[in-house]
Amino acid sequence: MIEARPAPALRRYVASYAGFDLRGFPAGVHCGPPGRVLTAVISLSDPLEVAAGVDDGSPVTRFGSVAGGLMCRSVAIHHDGRQQGVQVSLTPLGARAVYGVPAAALAHRLVPLDALLGALGIELVDRLRAVTAWAARFAVLDALLLRAVGRGVGGDPLARVRPEVAGAWRLLVAARGRVQVGAVAAELGWSRRHLTDRFRGEVGLSPKTFARVLRFEHAHELATAHDPLPWTEVATAAGYADQAHLVRDWREFTGRSPTVWRRGEVLLQAGQPPFPFLQDHPGADL
Repeated sequence: MIEARPAPALRRYVASYAGFDLRGFPAGVHCGPPGRVLTAVISLSDPLEVAAGVDDGSPVTRFGSVAGGLMCRSVAIHHDGRQQGVQVSLTPLGARAVYGVPAAALAHRLVPLDALLGALGIELVDRLRAVTAWAARFAVLDALLLRAVGRGVGGDPLARVRPEVAGAWRLLVAARGRVQVGAVAAELGWSRRHLTDRFRGEVGLSPKTFARVLRFEHAHELATAHDPLPWTEVATAAGYADQAHLVRDWREFTGRSPTVWRRGEVLLQAGQPPFPFLQDHPGADL
């Protein structure tokens, strides 16, 4: 796996790139966890087989390239022990700049990437598959995403996002969800109801739900470290009242208990970081 930063002109919109070439692992189903960024994945091998929920009967759909909005549950990635591709992590502002829609339009959804980018999405996939070096692939991403941003109309996407919404995002992210929504609203000079309506309308999740996703994201980061903490310490470090609170949220966000989740993640068992789709990106900001 290799990560890269996008071109400077893209960094308000794109948090990171990641290339992955995974092979030789047992087949399984990976829980792609929710987090603070919108994720797009372009497969460089077989199509991705993805369901919008884990162990809940959600249909499995094959995607050559897929874009996802912010989620409050994991997606299920079915794999045969190998996968090669490129992941792009967008900030919520990046949805407006790259796709031309607010992040809320994609919340809880998985859609083909070319449904959002059109011919540019098809060109992006073709050009990524035509080169073999990771540096060249990241350069293709820079070039095509800059074109996507450049073809937007209506001026800077920043101007279409209320500064209070961006401020709420930054406060919630900085606190990793360990802050009261009422306190955030008061600091911004809005009522809690007004902040909730505006935030959901732009991002797709309420501030309270997003704060819960951030706490879970922190816990997931601790649980997937190479030397993970015991679950009781993960709960404390991530701001949960106790381990039972962590277990309830873990079940809601992954469809599995922490113990069953860890037993099912074959990459963790092999001492590797988890499959990258919809993974945590602690540095991303609005």
